[in-house]
Amino acid sequence: MKAPAFSYARPRQLAEVLALLDRHRDEARLLAGGQTLLATLNMRLSEPALLIDLQGVTELRGLQLSSTVLRIGAMVTHSEIEASAEVARHTPLLAMAAPHIAHRAIRNLGTFCGSIAYGDPAAEWPACLLALDGVVVARSVAGERRIAAKDFYTGLYTTTLQPNEMIVACEIPLANAGQRVAFDELSRRHGDYAVVGLAASARVQDGLLSQVRLAWLGTGSMPQRAQAAEQALEGQFFSEAVTALALQALRRELQIEGDLTHSPAAKQHLAGVMLKRALHALTQQSTLQA
Repeated sequence: MKAPAFSYARPRQLAEVLALLDRHRDEARLLAGGQTLLATLNMRLSEPALLIDLQGVTELRGLQLSSTVLRIGAMVTHSEIEASAEVARHTPLLAMAAPHIAHRAIRNLGTFCGSIAYGDPAAEWPACLLALDGVVVARSVAGERRIAAKDFYTGLYTTTLQPNEMIVACEIPLANAGQRVAFDELSRRHGDYAVVGLAASARVQDGLLSQVRLAWLGTGSMPQRAQAAEQALEGQFFSEAVTALALQALRRELQIEGDLTHSPAAKQHLAGVMLKRALHALTQQSTLQA
């Protein structure tokens, strides 16, 4: 397979990137880690007129910790997140999910924000962003726009990003006292895309659940929250009866799509198993320290 012909630019400043995007819009593609883009180029699934390489833009690099959020720059790789002690302490769900992403070679090059922008429904980071109420920070020549994770995805590989916008960072709220998280996924082999996966977050106080977030991967055309199941758990003490109500709500609301190896019914069953596992993990683990 051979990529189509395209022009190439390697700007040094973010302002140059934004100017190129504004000029070329749908005819341009951004190259960050390239772990998805290069494959789609070689398969002729993407045929841009211009490829904009972000490797030279140093202002897009790095993890930044403030008093309230972890800011993940557009060029931060999966491996950087996996290796970060600050991530493990302040946003532990990301540390749990990182080892599930593909293989080491891909994690060394692929980027967090690239995964968010691509929006693969079976990818780990979009579900984590949803579960943690993260924010996408987008920028264009017109200025900056902040998009809540719950409003970012609109369909299969489709987001609310405009053609002249790019993600410059994502912001994840720091874990607060009482918050607990869980991540689980099933794949045919380690490193494969998830058949079904769940990123979960909740505040647990003496068995009482609140601020419940259940974000699914591998179940539909985009990462999705199970809000009816969340409501069934919200303000409830963990019990078998409450779990049963949450499972009923999950079966009614989750829009399951089958794939080449698993039917919707099989995925629905696996989602229920993962929900029970996640609730057990959330209510058994120690409370995070603020």
